[in-house]
Amino acid sequence: MKTAIKRLFAGLVAGLMLGSMAQAAEPLKIGYSDWPGWVAWEIAIEKEWFKEEGVDVVFEWFDYVASMDAYAAGKLDGVGMTNGDALVTGATGAKSVMILMNDYSNGNDMVIAAPGIGSVKDLKGKKVGVEIGFVGHLLLLNALEKNGMTEADVELVNVPTNETPQVLASGEVDAIVAWQPSSGQALKLVPGSKAIYTSADEPGLIYDLLCVSPESLAARRDDWKKVIKVWYRAVDYLKDPKTTDDAVKIMAARVGLDPAEYKPFLKGTNILTLEEANKYMVKGDGFTSIYGSSKISDDFNVANKVYEAPQPIDDYIDPSLMSEM
Repeated sequence: MKTAIKRLFAGLVAGLMLGSMAQAAEPLKIGYSDWPGWVAWEIAIEKEWFKEEGVDVVFEWFDYVASMDAYAAGKLDGVGMTNGDALVTGATGAKSVMILMNDYSNGNDMVIAAPGIGSVKDLKGKKVGVEIGFVGHLLLLNALEKNGMTEADVELVNVPTNETPQVLASGEVDAIVAWQPSSGQALKLVPGSKAIYTSADEPGLIYDLLCVSPESLAARRDDWKKVIKVWYRAVDYLKDPKTTDDAVKIMAARVGLDPAEYKPFLKGTNILTLEEANKYMVKGDGFTSIYGSSKISDDFNVANKVYEAPQPIDDYIDPSLMSEM
């Protein structure tokens, strides 16, 4: 009888161990979308550097908002999000932890006006197409505030970001808010249109990061450190003049553009080295810190009823993995 019980117990233990091993063997699933700071992952994917580093990762390509929806639905272990949108996803769907800062937007996010509108102040009483509640909305409010205006001075029209070029061209709105490549498409599609405000006017307003589930981070911290290590290998490859062209070629192919057409996008995206990124991951106020920038985003989200209660900013940020590189 005792022998039978021992065998049963041993079988249960073996089954649990096998189940745990199978779970550990599952690849990390990361969602990414069409933004230069996330498209750069493609360099490491094509070069098979994750395999060399000994970490099993699967990258899944989405439209931006769809990637956040997939993460909130538990289909991904991590996803590329802005710091402000990570708070939105956490408050309304699933919490995440920012473990890697890819870049900050340095001009690729734009308020683009139709011909005849020369400044933000000229938007008074006009219709603006923007994806309400997301990062473009924050950029617009920042532009209005800097020009002594508020949201009440314009009429917002809720438009998915990837549809903004066509909506501007149709004449349904007088201006749009979009990021590359949609912003660039709008400028080409509407002759005479121009950017009247960009993320370069407020560096640090929009940080782009790899955000992962707290559960995955706790269970597989060493694997996430390997992911970060590979990311900085890709950054070095992109920034090295000897390999920049090849890196841009890889990135451009991912989004179906010619490398010469894609390369200018990198000027509007400040992809950060490890040393640079670590400076922004330190606690501080204002836009020069991920903590301060996220607090500003949180205030914006609550004020605009994107969600009700302020979020615990510190819970969303873990700079320790980067500091250990």
